[in-house]
Amino acid sequence: MKLNLKRPLAFFDLEATGITIGSDRIVEIAVLKVFPDGSKEMKNQRINPEMPIPLETSLIHGIYDEDIKDAPTFKQAGPVFAAFLEGCDLAGYNSNKFDIPMLMDEFLRVGVPFDLDNRKFVDVQNVFHQMEQRTLKAAYRFYCGKDIENAHSADADTTATYEVLLGQLERYKETEFKDKKGNVSVPVQNDIDALHKFTNLHNPVDFAGRLVFNDKGIEVFNFGKHKGKCVEDVFHAEPSYYSWMQNGDFPLYTKKCLEKIWVKWNEKKVLIKKSTEKKVVAEIVNVPVPNHSATPRLVAPKKDNDVVRQKNQEVAKPKEPDAQRSLFNKNEPAAPLTDSMLEELKKKFGK
Repeated sequence: MKLNLKRPLAFFDLEATGITIGSDRIVEIAVLKVFPDGSKEMKNQRINPEMPIPLETSLIHGIYDEDIKDAPTFKQAGPVFAAFLEGCDLAGYNSNKFDIPMLMDEFLRVGVPFDLDNRKFVDVQNVFHQMEQRTLKAAYRFYCGKDIENAHSADADTTATYEVLLGQLERYKETEFKDKKGNVSVPVQNDIDALHKFTNLHNPVDFAGRLVFNDKGIEVFNFGKHKGKCVEDVFHAEPSYYSWMQNGDFPLYTKKCLEKIWVKWNEKKVLIKKSTEKKVVAEIVNVPVPNHSATPRLVAPKKDNDVVRQKNQEVAKPKEPDAQRSLFNKNEPAAPLTDSMLEELKKKFGK
């Protein structure tokens, strides 16, 4: 069977010093690039991890310290593989959880640019585990009818993974699958978009599983005290959580994904702030101007000089004459003299 491809699909496998992303290092990488016309190209390279390989790990993949002492470091080999993988979708066995985040961590550590945006990812293990729940060795025997020779070598595992996918496509091309929500579909198709969707049901953001997309396509935490919470909501409530993760023992690609969300969240805050400021300015500008023609005329309060002048006028104003002074009130007309009046004058002036 020929894969139905729109662009090259790169099957790759890594052997490493261990399984801890961020601290372990790659010791071998193999890539089988399958082109849309069906042709294939293989590139394989052992890598000097610049650290000892634990004996228990060497017993699994058969690579010992002396085997890679003269091999190039990933800083030397990384650019070659980055160029080889350019424009390819990626496929592997358990690649979403291990190989992709391990590879990205190595690229970031040595400063080799490699972008995962706009790529499709096909994890053959996810097809197998969801349909049959077996290991690669069992999968190869089940789908291909034979055993893997030199199992746990990068070349053999990569080729086996490619052949297993071809076997899966043949076996499940008309097989229905019911998901946890009861939805029935035929997901295993000779189509990379369909395989990408089926083998990424957990919607990982960083492939290490620390960040995932929820049903609404929003990034949420998938571990710790904030598991299930929207990343941006956690940033708003506890901004220090971002710094804690960036300084913590997390894979570099997880930190890079977290940084992208952090930058996006801060850009949103700036836009919201600007929008709020514009709204406030608009409200101030649109305040109605008072109509002075319809406003009752207000009498201005008296100034201090007016008050003093009024008080002085009140002091200077003649008081109402009393009974004793009514005789000499100049404002009244003169009364005719009488004998009693003359007698009174005489007593007053002694005449």
